[in-house]
Amino acid sequence: MNAFKQLLSGNGRQFGMIFALGILVILFQVLTGGKTLTSTNMINLFNGNSYILILAVGMVFVIIAGHIDLSVGSVAAFSGIVVAMAMRDWGLPWYAGIILGLLVGAAIGAWQGFWVAYVGIPAFIVTLAGMLIFRGANQWVGKSNTVPVPSEFQFIGAGYLPEGGPIPGYNNLTLLLGLILCAAVIYGEMRKRGRNAKLGTVNPPAWVPMVKIGLLCAVILYATYLFATGRPGTSFPISGIILGALVLFYGFVSNKTILGRHVYAVGGNRHAAELSGVQGKKVNFMVMMNMSILAALAGMIFVARSTASGPFDGTNWELDAIAAVFIGGAAVSGGVGTVVGSIVGGLVMAVLNNGLQLLGVGADTTSMIKGLVLLLAVALDVYNKTQGRPSITGLLMRNFGGNKPAPAPAAVDAAPEMPTGTKTVISTDA
Repeated sequence: MNAFKQLLSGNGRQFGMIFALGILVILFQVLTGGKTLTSTNMINLFNGNSYILILAVGMVFVIIAGHIDLSVGSVAAFSGIVVAMAMRDWGLPWYAGIILGLLVGAAIGAWQGFWVAYVGIPAFIVTLAGMLIFRGANQWVGKSNTVPVPSEFQFIGAGYLPEGGPIPGYNNLTLLLGLILCAAVIYGEMRKRGRNAKLGTVNPPAWVPMVKIGLLCAVILYATYLFATGRPGTSFPISGIILGALVLFYGFVSNKTILGRHVYAVGGNRHAAELSGVQGKKVNFMVMMNMSILAALAGMIFVARSTASGPFDGTNWELDAIAAVFIGGAAVSGGVGTVVGSIVGGLVMAVLNNGLQLLGVGADTTSMIKGLVLLLAVALDVYNKTQGRPSITGLLMRNFGGNKPAPAPAAVDAAPEMPTGTKTVISTDA
């Protein structure tokens, strides 16, 4: 047992959600007769869910800050129709269309962030209004018609890494990407051991990082093989490259920047955070605006993959994004959550949905099962809090990626003095 804890960096919950995802994949691989882990299915699964995963990256910050955003699907649809019409009617080039879409998202986010941060209206109400406003605006601007987008624009949602390279039968750039990821895993683990040695922290035995690296690299290389051996013309999706860049960037923001730490502080205890010098209004404004920017990006990726913008784009996207974040370990009360956890939670929902479709389960039953999964995940979190135990779902991805909130002191007046820029989360939970 001690060896197992060392393998998981002393925290058996660290890779809990990843284990759950792995078990789910293996289960559907068996039940579907090997249809889950095929190149075509994995590429389609990733392409069909990349925009939801992008939404989850933004939604986790909103939920950590203690809010909820119900408007992301409508914002995505509205941004998509504006970009599609601008390219069709104004002759806007594809790259200018992307910039326009991001600016539309920023403007909408600033509008909603103003009402939440500076007027004080709950985000639930503001974004519920936004959901209605921008859904109607999408249909009004586009006159409820489908608007096609040019082939150059379609590349961001339906494109793949190009072919070429010395190894025939494989997409060489995809293989290179997999090797780079493995090298990053090895470098990160070695860097961690070196940092611990400098700080005087006892490192686990050498076999522990070796096993960890071996398992992670095995998964990465197998996924690389699946993406690199798809049908001709396909490989790792461009939308996956965009998602990967966002995960790295927002993981850095949440873990290494003052703004990221302030988001956790505001979500943990807004009043205590403001007494500590955190500008709560600015933080709330930023997370709402950031969410709408990512919603606009997700909308454009979906339109690019669909080759056209339509009046029913974005329907129920907000529910999928929220479910991904909560299943990925975010706390209902705010202050807890990780970018990586939200991605894993989104993949759990994607694999569940995909596996049920491969089994021929109807949309009605699939929807009920997904709803039960979300309910059970949150119920388990709430139950453990009422029993005085740490939140299990909140800790499933704790320490993974390093972006966890600081432990809460017992009381405000007992809180030690913290240096400037240190993440401070003071929780009133029992």
